[in-house]
Order: sequence, then structure tokens, then C-alpha cells
Amino acid sequence: QVQLVESGGDSVQAGGSLKLSCTASDSISNYCGMAWYRQSPGKERELVSAIKISGDDTTVYPFSDAARFTISRDNAKNTLYLQITNLKTEDTAVYYCAATWSCSRAAKFDYMYWGQGTQVTISS
Repeated sequence: QVQLVESGGDSVQAGGSLKLSCTASDSISNYCGMAWYRQSPGKERELVSAIKISGDDTTVYPFSDAARFTISRDNAKNTLYLQITNLKTEDTAVYYCAATWSCSRAAKFDYMYWGQGTQVTISS
């Protein structure tokens, strides 16, 4: 059973930065695609940033404010990261990590595995 565990969520003031982590129970090199989503209260879950993995190559697909959200991975730690800078109150949400080993699903940003989420709260 694949497990994805997010961490790094916190309550911080606007203008600050956070780095979220998503650690997988197996090697992330097995995955063709990984992504970060977020869901704010009363809103639908939205895709923040995604990567497609092919060996050592990574293609990034930014969906939200690419200047502030940076997705990256560390294969040795089986971990996906999301760096968020210049945090805004509208970034308040639960952030979820997702993954799929299926490249056909990765091409559609359709993920098989999900984490439980980590809460990010930004105050003004």
C-alpha cells in the first residue's frame, strides 16, 4: 500500500515562506507524475503544481503563480517538495500531495495516490 505523508504546514504571517514535504513509502522514481493540490474552505481542490518524471529528468507544470510556488523532488529521500514564498492570506488551505506510476494518467494529471494533507494558515 503506497503512502504519501505531507508535512511542513504551519501558521505564519503574510510575506513569509514555507517548504512543504511529501514523503513516499516507496521510491518516487517509480512514479511518472506527482503533484501538489490545495483546498481552501468552501472551495474546490485546485492543482498548484505538478511534475512528470522520466528517469532523472523532471518536467514541471506550474498551475498557480509560478513565481511563488516551486516544486522539486529528492529521489534519495523519496520526497517531493513545494516551496512557497511571499505567502498571502489566500494561500490558506490544506495542501495535498498526489502521485501516479501511470504515465497515461500523469499526462492527464489524474493521480492514483493521495496524502492526508497538511494545513497552511496565513495571517495578515
